[in-house]
Amino acid sequence: MSVDIPIPAKQRKPARQTRLARMLNSSIGLKITMALTGVVLSGFVLGHMLGNLQAFQGAEALNAYGALLHKEPALLWAVRLFLLLNVGLHIYAYLALGRKNRAARPQAYQSRKYRESSLASRSMRITGPLLLAFIVYHLLHLTVGKPVHPDYVEGDVYHNLAVGLAGLAGVIYILAMLALAFHLWHGVWSLFQTLGLPEARYESLGRRVATIFTVLVTAGFIAIPLAVLAGVIKVQ
Repeated sequence: MSVDIPIPAKQRKPARQTRLARMLNSSIGLKITMALTGVVLSGFVLGHMLGNLQAFQGAEALNAYGALLHKEPALLWAVRLFLLLNVGLHIYAYLALGRKNRAARPQAYQSRKYRESSLASRSMRITGPLLLAFIVYHLLHLTVGKPVHPDYVEGDVYHNLAVGLAGLAGVIYILAMLALAFHLWHGVWSLFQTLGLPEARYESLGRRVATIFTVLVTAGFIAIPLAVLAGVIKVQ
């Protein structure tokens, strides 16, 4: 009669990770995750900006656009959950890469000379949390409404935007879009590097695409609160 002798916890071998899990948890896998989720989120940001620009066409156009988005609630929530998943994976990959970098060099540099890194890359750890906080505020402000937006009217997107971005809120949106510009510019350029494309420090395809994309998206977003503050977009 055989007797099974329990193996102490310290002597147990850890379960082997699958090849996919090892790849996703590797540095290159995490960088690819950041790149792919960045593509999805950048595409959403571009589409969101183009939709917002319909505010310049008046209340009817913007409200019709809002009604179209809410026409299929199941599809709308599916898109929201998909975007939320991408945000979560993007944050996870960034934090995991940070842990790997700190583990590789547990002792910090005594002094730093930023010869190759840009201001945008060095500010990612600041712009990321700021944008996350702004996303929460933005959802409460123009999607949920009260109590963040005291004059919120369900279904009247134009009214909520024209009233909600007046005063301090409009300034907050402008500052948030400047943070987005730094984050987006470095993120789009890093995407090209992750894909293995030859990227020189200056005059590279990635830099040009990142610059043009960031300028267009940021200018489009900032135009809305500026127009509200200037009285161009107002409740009619």
